Amino acid sequence: MPVPLHWHTEPFLLIGLIGLGWAYALLLGPLRVWVNPGAGVSWGRVLCFYLALVGVYLTVASPLDQMGEDFLFSLHMVQHMLLIYVLPPMFLWATPAWLVDTLILKFSLKRVMAVLTHPVFAGIAFTLCYTLWHIPVLYEAALQNKLIHIFEHFTMFVTALQMWWPIMSPSKVLPPVRAPMRMLYVFILMIVQFPVFGVLTFSGEVLYATYEFAPRIFSLTPLQDQVLGGVVMKIFNMVASLTIFGMSFYSWYYHENSPRRSIKTQALA
Repeated sequence: MPVPLHWHTEPFLLIGLIGLGWAYALLLGPLRVWVNPGAGVSWGRVLCFYLALVGVYLTVASPLDQMGEDFLFSLHMVQHMLLIYVLPPMFLWATPAWLVDTLILKFSLKRVMAVLTHPVFAGIAFTLCYTLWHIPVLYEAALQNKLIHIFEHFTMFVTALQMWWPIMSPSKVLPPVRAPMRMLYVFILMIVQFPVFGVLTFSGEVLYATYEFAPRIFSLTPLQDQVLGGVVMKIFNMVASLTIFGMSFYSWYYHENSPRRSIKTQALA
């Protein structure tokens, strides 16, 4: 069977992405006088933001979307992992601290954001969203109804932003947690995602009817496809988690052994 090559061109999606790009350009350009006069941003962050917008389009509007919806669970997992582990950190890194903090303070969002981005709340919100959408009845509902599917992707992306905030917040008002807490946070998140991975990989039966009866476009049985999807899920999770864990450990070690800290310790002694 030929591989489908359908690209989505829905006005809502295109207008939304163009609108975000336009708003970012205005806030960093003509409206910077209102936001934070004199503040700057590196070209690297600007490039990262627009690459993230392109990434969103390629993730949800390229043939990957149709192939993941109608044919292969494993490709749908690739799509979800991009929405969770690749695009949110790109957007966070691309947003300068002065822009985030100005918007938080001007619109009195500090208390609300402090709750939403607290490691406990953010971790629970992401884990619940991630787990619930893999329950067969909800997963199938998203595959069969376009609006539910859009809502699924939106909630995954938003809760992924919450999940990433304690790790790499761009804000000075609501900064990331300290390195030891980041390590514990990432470790707990890695553990609580094992049940979903375990069920998908070791259940021994196809959980989603759409993929069980879908035409085979590659030489994978439905069960092999499901197992591969579970493996894709865990690989993305492990790579992201171990990278953050390693960087956090290095940051912690460097902070504890920095010359400035050693001078302070000697002075106190």
